[in-house]
Amino acid sequence: WHPLMMLGYHVTGKTIGIVGMGRIGQAVARRAKGFGMRILYYQRHRLPEELERELGAEYVDLETLLRESDFVTIHVPLTKETYRMIGERELKMMKRTAVLVNTARGAVIDEAALVKALREGWIAAAGLDVFEREPIPPDHPLTKLDNVVLAPHIGSATYETRAAMAELVARNLIAFYRGEVPPTLVNKDVVKVKLPGFR
Repeated sequence: WHPLMMLGYHVTGKTIGIVGMGRIGQAVARRAKGFGMRILYYQRHRLPEELERELGAEYVDLETLLRESDFVTIHVPLTKETYRMIGERELKMMKRTAVLVNTARGAVIDEAALVKALREGWIAAAGLDVFEREPIPPDHPLTKLDNVVLAPHIGSATYETRAAMAELVARNLIAFYRGEVPPTLVNKDVVKVKLPGFR
C-alpha cells in the first residue's frame, strides 16, 4: 500500500455531463446537485425550464458537454440513433482528466475507440457496467487496463430496486388485463390496434 495509490478526484465544484435526462439521468442530476456540481445535460429534447431550474441543469449540445465535463455519464436507450454515439471523435473532445461512466447500454460507446482512448490517455478513466457483448469476455482488452472499473451489469442489484422492478411488472400486467394502457408501455402505437386485454 502507498498513500498515493488509487487516488481519485473530489466531485464538488466539478462539472458533470449527463447524456440522456430521463428518469435515471434526472436522479443522477439530483445527486450531483447535492454535491455542488455544475450539471450539463444533452438529449434530443430539452426539458421544461422549470425542471431545469429544479435540477440545476443546463442544456447544451453534445460537443459542449464533452469538452466541458469532468465526468460524463451515459443514460440513453440503445437505438439506431444512439448506437456508438460515443466514438473516437467524441472521446477526443473530452478532457484528458475526464472520467466516462456508462450504466446504460454497452453499444452506445464504441468499445474499440474507448480502449484506444484509455490506452493513449485521451481520457483519464472509465467506469462501465454494460458492454457490447455480455458477459464481457475475460480476454477483452478492457479487462487488461488499470484505468477502468468494470461491473457485470449489476447497477440495479439492490433488494429495493429488484422489488420495485417486480412490482412494476405486476402493475403493467394488471393494467393490461383491465384493458388499460400499461404505465410503462414503450410502443404507444400498439394501443391503436385491438389486442386481447385492450377494450
